[in-house]
Amino acid sequence: MKPTKLPKDFDFEKNLPLWGRDNSGVAIERNFVFKDFQQAFHFMTLCAKYAEKINHHPDWSNSWNRVNVRLSTHSENALTLLDVELAKAMNGFAIQIQAQTQVQV
Repeated sequence: MKPTKLPKDFDFEKNLPLWGRDNSGVAIERNFVFKDFQQAFHFMTLCAKYAEKINHHPDWSNSWNRVNVRLSTHSENALTLLDVELAKAMNGFAIQIQAQTQVQV
């Protein structure tokens, strides 16, 4: 099934306030920062499993406690609902990991 492109009036500030559009306008980006490498890796593992489930994969990099993410639907050369879905899931995984840390302290 062909991914659904986002409407031109999609409100990024309302729906994905922590994400920014890149200069090309066909991708969104966010930098996640965690307590340590283990948390960052756990985050990436959760995201990778979800990405496989929806068959939509991020462009990302990791350096110790940081995970830099860029989402775009390459087959459409545009942002689609898949990008929004994955971004929202990533936000949720980050919150989940940070909440686990607060409980353990």
